[in-house]
Amino acid sequence: MKTSSNKRVVVSLVAIVTFMGAMGFAAVPFYNWFCAVTGYGGTTAVATSGETAEILDQTMIIRFDASKERDMPWTFKPVQRQMKIRIGEVGLAFYEAHNPTDRVIAGTASYNVAPFTIGEFFTKIDCFCFTEQILQPGQTVQMPVTFYVDPEIVNDRDGKLVNSITLSYTFYETDLPSDQAMLDQPVDDATTSAVN
Repeated sequence: MKTSSNKRVVVSLVAIVTFMGAMGFAAVPFYNWFCAVTGYGGTTAVATSGETAEILDQTMIIRFDASKERDMPWTFKPVQRQMKIRIGEVGLAFYEAHNPTDRVIAGTASYNVAPFTIGEFFTKIDCFCFTEQILQPGQTVQMPVTFYVDPEIVNDRDGKLVNSITLSYTFYETDLPSDQAMLDQPVDDATTSAVN
């Protein structure tokens, strides 16, 4: 009788721990989906084209911010600190990255906009943050981001009070793709001699 009761308790505890682990694992993709759909936390919208219903006479100041994780050796900055565009108009801005090292480095950028509550109205059409960036030793690149501010912002209770938006990126070093990692390997003299 007691053994049966102990087994039920153990099975119940294992089920609870498994359920909690599964919910913890699912929380990150669910949160990312929620942010992408609602714009919560400064997550921007993404569009396949720059066509909006209209371009308004109202303008918005877009500020550009750049940072990098502590160990990322690149230099990274916006080419211009801000621009003024009409709401609904497509904007094009550039960020510059430089690899001052003697090795190939891959990086990925995360992003958000502030104020966080208007992320759903800031729409990216194309962005360097959508793909991994690989810089050769000493290479400098200018990376574009194409965007617009959705005209619906003027109908939003909070959005209509906003007159400037800050677009922020943070670059993180990532592992090189396997094909690049092979090219970046130093040549071993013993291997070279054996081949010759």
